[in-house]
Amino acid sequence: MLARELSRILTIEVHHLDAIFWKPGWISTPKNEQKDIQEELVSGTSWIIDGNYGGTIDIRLQAADTIIFIDLSRWICLIRVLKRRFQYRNKKRTDMAEGCEERVRLEFLKWVWEFPEKQKPKILEKLRQLSNEKEIIILKSPKEVREFKANVELLNERSIFHERK
Repeated sequence: MLARELSRILTIEVHHLDAIFWKPGWISTPKNEQKDIQEELVSGTSWIIDGNYGGTIDIRLQAADTIIFIDLSRWICLIRVLKRRFQYRNKKRTDMAEGCEERVRLEFLKWVWEFPEKQKPKILEKLRQLSNEKEIIILKSPKEVREFKANVELLNERSIFHERK
């Protein structure tokens, strides 16, 4: 949702990796193809890429000038996964591929639950290594996400206002 909102506010195209890397019937795109697709996406002048694909994260991290890591608690993430399941029952989310109706698998719930121990430390280390070269923004609560979005909107409005004078 933040990616869509930033896309709207900043008028920058957003690419949802889930929509790109899943084919109808939840068929995954091969890793080599994922890499090629991302190389093409990041070759553009401005973009927002939404998704957490650890095997190709370095492509995005190296190409980005600003990286936003949403670091919510596992409980919030699990509740949102389950809420999404009921909200989009037998439907496709706007950030998913056609033919991929919302579902919840035990393996995905396990991945979400284990993310803080298994994935997050690797990501934070990569971000730490890039902190002198890139703008790194870590948002740790829904409130911080809302405040960040509001600040971006306000700054963007001021920028547009000053350009018109």
